Amino acid sequence: MSLFHIFLIAALQGVTEFLPVSSSGHLILLPSLTALPDQGQAIDVAVHVGTLGAVLLYFWSDFKLAVRGIPKALSGRWESPGAKLASLLAIATVPVVVAGLFIKLTGLDDVMRSVTVIGWTMLGFGIVLWIADRSGVQEKKSEEWSVRDAWVMGLWQALALIPGTSRSGAAISGARALGYKRTDSAKIAMLMSIPTIIASGVPLGYEVIGNADVSVARDGAIAASFAFVAALIALRLMMRLLQSVSFTPYVIYRIILGVVLLVYAYT
Repeated sequence: MSLFHIFLIAALQGVTEFLPVSSSGHLILLPSLTALPDQGQAIDVAVHVGTLGAVLLYFWSDFKLAVRGIPKALSGRWESPGAKLASLLAIATVPVVVAGLFIKLTGLDDVMRSVTVIGWTMLGFGIVLWIADRSGVQEKKSEEWSVRDAWVMGLWQALALIPGTSRSGAAISGARALGYKRTDSAKIAMLMSIPTIIASGVPLGYEVIGNADVSVARDGAIAASFAFVAALIALRLMMRLLQSVSFTPYVIYRIILGVVLLVYAYT
């Protein structure tokens, strides 16, 4: 792969992974709408490793808290904040793992990788995000995250397996609908991405490592580095902007892109 192609893939993944605009949708659209070839599984895994590194660095204190709480969580003792966070993250990950296995085994993942599907989900879930962001009283903080809310947000996150939906966008929509503040909604959604990325990336990573060669490893390392930087910048910018700006700019972008894709698909 050329350096430009690697940079383009990494930048797209890095910028869109944590913004509510769908990273998978953008990666599918790139070869569909341009003459560039599909980047392949190795680069997909690499850019996900890069974005995982970015979210781990940004939320390092919360991640350490959850990791330290795993032993207590496994023994059923949820009295500590770390054990509670680890348990809730595990609960929120179950729906997406189950749904992902179902989609993979039924072959629906190939069926849904189309410009038409992405156009409709980009448009539809953009409107859903706007409604969830604007409706009701939203004063709950991340410390109030409960078992019920973890299940509900996990179900929302599972919807993001449909290309164009956006994992972060779906989780944030669920959190806003449950009454969480904007920054707290984004924080929970970002923390939920950690076990989700690991759960989806580990099986694929083993497969890629077994078939990788020196050139693939080199391209993957470059892609992961670019994605890490892009994701960290995007994450920092979004979390800072949410202190004073709503999700409306992302909604507008999703609606415009959705309409453009649908016009392209049907004409």
